[in-house]
Amino acid sequence: MSVKEQVIAIIAEQALLEPADVKLDDTPQTLGIDSLGLVESIFAIEEAFDITVPFNANDPSSSDFDISTVATIIDGIERLRKDAATT
Repeated sequence: MSVKEQVIAIIAEQALLEPADVKLDDTPQTLGIDSLGLVESIFAIEEAFDITVPFNANDPSSSDFDISTVATIIDGIERLRKDAATT
């Protein structure tokens, strides 16, 4: 399963949707994911990919990890995995 497929599956599960219903330009809000759901999604992503996402739930805008859309979340995870592989 690709990173994209895994992230979409995690987000879909949190949003109580089928993965096919999650589009790359969807935002957590348009998918019905509240702040608690977003934190749970981040935890699931960290566990699935064995990474640490630099995300502050109390101030999401202060992080350089962009959670604005599904696509930006996927891009961020791919960047974190690449950075971890070169360390």
